[in-house]
Amino acid sequence: MLFMAIFTWKPGQRNEIIKRRMQGPSVPEAVKVIGEWVEIGGGRSFRVVDVADSNLALATALPWTDVGKLELIPIMGSEEAVKFAAQSRK
Repeated sequence: MLFMAIFTWKPGQRNEIIKRRMQGPSVPEAVKVIGEWVEIGGGRSFRVVDVADSNLALATALPWTDVGKLELIPIMGSEEAVKFAAQSRK
């Protein structure tokens, strides 16, 4: 299952974010990171992960909640969603 994690760090936490991130992405082996991006203007990051268990998606994000706000959103590919929608119309 795919999840998009959107993390918005609190003002004044930039240096702590950089310090933690330099230590590595801190994800369990069972979590496959599809991609990770940072908003050019700063303040937010985006990560897409593939996990078999939604608890793993949460486990990758919880260590960061002391320095920012986390949104953890289940997502699916557009083609998959269109196929599902077409089948459900029958």
